[in-house]
Amino acid sequence: MSKADDIFIANCRDIIEHGTSTEGQEVRPHWPDGTPAYTIKKFGVCNRYDLREEFPAITLRRTGLKSCMDEVLWIYQRKSNNIHDLKPHIWDEWADETGSIGKAYGYQVGVKTDYAQGAFDQMDKVLWDLTHTPYSRRIMTNLYQVSDLPAMHLYPCAYNAIYNVTQEEGKDRPTLNMLLVQRSQDMLAASNWNVCQYAILLMMVAQVVGMEAGELVHMVADMHIYDRHIPIVKELIERPTYPAPKVSLNPDVRDFYDFTTDDLIVEDYEHGPQVKDIPIAI
Repeated sequence: MSKADDIFIANCRDIIEHGTSTEGQEVRPHWPDGTPAYTIKKFGVCNRYDLREEFPAITLRRTGLKSCMDEVLWIYQRKSNNIHDLKPHIWDEWADETGSIGKAYGYQVGVKTDYAQGAFDQMDKVLWDLTHTPYSRRIMTNLYQVSDLPAMHLYPCAYNAIYNVTQEEGKDRPTLNMLLVQRSQDMLAASNWNVCQYAILLMMVAQVVGMEAGELVHMVADMHIYDRHIPIVKELIERPTYPAPKVSLNPDVRDFYDFTTDDLIVEDYEHGPQVKDIPIAI
């Protein structure tokens, strides 16, 4: 069993057994047939994954790691808000006729700000700071720009990635850690997807700044299971589990903007059958 399986199963059981329900309340999400999409939820969940121990992919079912990476590249490398620049179809429901999801995700990363060192967008500033002032406590990206929320087709869920460097005794290289803040987490549709996404992002950034990828700490304000997902989740968490896969990057890549999904190496990923036709609340 991977440690990510342990965490996922524990979170799901805690929600099912001890969570609170939104049934009967006024909620924004709805099912394609127009029915309100209620949840059972837990508030304020914090999970920790140490990438030095293993990669945090669940094995209860397969997480599409190259698709996870493609979305990371879409947001932080391509800095795009158009679904035509993204291979997975996860944002199709929120795109307009041009493919845009509004001033969200990659759009926010690409906005430049003037600093004393020059004009940087959010990702370039992270890379500059980690190279020049790695022990700063101000290294982060934030996709939740309040003034642009009305122009976003969906408010960002995982929105704040905070980078923190530690120099551990006896280590040749500093360790790069990340704190990911998420306002809302759909456990069945996106939980491990988000974890794997930001684990890959942490690995990419660590590699190009000459550091070791360390801990990913994932903080979620509202961790929930939708009403129509509960039977699926109950079946999922009773499945057999397997050791975590081995995941690495092409070591020859030294520029963040040179990474492609071909540079993600996934080995020994044994997993349960995929869950098909998951209903998605919109």
